[in-house]
Amino acid sequence: MPSPYGTPPQRDSWFAPLSIDLFVKVLKTSFFHPFIAWIVPLCFRAQNMFWDAPPMLVSIAWASIISLSWIAGAINNRLAFGLPREVDLSEEVIVITGGASGLGLLIAEVYGMRGATVAVLDVVEMENGESRGVTYYKCDVTDKDQLARVAAKIERDLGTPTVLINNAAIVIGKPLLSMTFPEIDKSLTTNLVSHFYTLKTFLPAMTRSEVGGTVVTVSSVIGTVGAAQLTDYAAAKAGISALHRSLAAELRESHPQIRTVLVTPGQLSTPLFYGVQTPNRFLAPVVEPVDVAKEVIAAIDNGRNAAIGMPLYARWIDWYNVLPVGLQAVARKLAGIDKGMNSFVGRRGSAKEKKEGGSIQGF
Repeated sequence: MPSPYGTPPQRDSWFAPLSIDLFVKVLKTSFFHPFIAWIVPLCFRAQNMFWDAPPMLVSIAWASIISLSWIAGAINNRLAFGLPREVDLSEEVIVITGGASGLGLLIAEVYGMRGATVAVLDVVEMENGESRGVTYYKCDVTDKDQLARVAAKIERDLGTPTVLINNAAIVIGKPLLSMTFPEIDKSLTTNLVSHFYTLKTFLPAMTRSEVGGTVVTVSSVIGTVGAAQLTDYAAAKAGISALHRSLAAELRESHPQIRTVLVTPGQLSTPLFYGVQTPNRFLAPVVEPVDVAKEVIAAIDNGRNAAIGMPLYARWIDWYNVLPVGLQAVARKLAGIDKGMNSFVGRRGSAKEKKEGGSIQGF
């Protein structure tokens, strides 16, 4: 499904369509896939090559290593995430915060088209909600009283929520010394505290549901590495990642029927970070929301716990903190991560371009 949104402006380069993620994807479906790996020795045998011939032995060894790696990966996932729950979309009520645009809107539209019951919570008005197959509720997730009223209305109108996707976020995009106290309060309340509010509001009913439930937390790699002009955002994202992991541990003990999905993407192609230059388009490509949406939807549909990181470096970002601090400083300098926000314009810039005829993503 192609993304209906545009991509924030980036530096021009001859290798722009290429990225390490593309190469890894090709390798995983070719040389690093068990089926393909075993085709090679079978082809050698079809040519009447003896079993003890060096090419045959090497190809069998390679296919065995790849197969064992895939089996080890499956065992690792089962140990880490446990058994999935059964999911019947006709029985699911999906609540998405910040679902009037961008990633949240994509997920809402997909489930709406598939006939699921979807409630979108946002302060931004949602156009043609009914035609998208979703129900829109205007709600400020930083307001506990509003949340309580909307939650009661959702349960009355649609049923007991079984899936909560915490997706709402804002970006101030200023150095700490330039931020006002109200801006700090707004950023931390929206990006961090609201997660506590929504969980306290919707989770109790989910724990009583006979079909179980799923909690999805949309975090960011910025919560791990931080970046200049993102002190508030980085602190909040680090906080919700820690919140999610602790909550997952609690739920495993008290309510094992509840599944948890942590999403830590890199830079998304949405107005939230419109104008930001990605440090390296080959190693750190801008992520299309439709790709993240596919992974989130697959995790919910399969009823499994999951940790989703996109692009490739986002799945390995925790190793950054293992490096000596000197190498960390060199890596930051080479990547240019602390200069990416110099060109930040955010929603205002994306809205201006859309008015002028550009195609922009909502968040």
